Amino acid sequence: MRRFRNSSVDRDAPLQMARHFGSPDKKENVSLMKVEYINPFVSATFRVIESVLGICPTKGELAMRPTVFTTQQCNVLMGVTGQVEGQVIYGMSLITADKIASMMLGQPVRTFDQLAASAIGELGNMITGNASSLLSIQGYQCDITPPSIVRGSNVKITTLAIPSLVVPIRLPIGEIELTVCLKERCFGG
Repeated sequence: MRRFRNSSVDRDAPLQMARHFGSPDKKENVSLMKVEYINPFVSATFRVIESVLGICPTKGELAMRPTVFTTQQCNVLMGVTGQVEGQVIYGMSLITADKIASMMLGQPVRTFDQLAASAIGELGNMITGNASSLLSIQGYQCDITPPSIVRGSNVKITTLAIPSLVVPIRLPIGEIELTVCLKERCFGG
């Protein structure tokens, strides 16, 4: 995984510095366009977590992965379709997932069961829905698919053969690894 230095950013302009990475003669250019796609997801993640969980997240260092695979024990997969298409993954440890589900459900979650999975899936749904609205404001009309929960790390996800951008979202109760793998859809014959 390639890490981008100096990509620590403020909340309202999450990843502007990442636009400066890559060079015109390399395949890294693919990620330059995608930076404008990840910003709505970072902003939406902050807003939803603050609103739903009542806690303040912080961002880690932006990184790029050439292929997409799960790195966490609990992963919410969301599909995006329309003018922008691809997948978004919200990965976290089972302990973090249990803590988030407990906060959302208002009761302790001792084992990651169907109810906890539903709560985590709904969190991913809320974040992705908000990000979809922000993409729409930028001129990219898109829809989202229902969430899927994938348990386990090192599960390879097929993602349109484009690299993904990864941003760790740090919470007082754990970390969510936000992975965005989107590209502009080509319309026409």
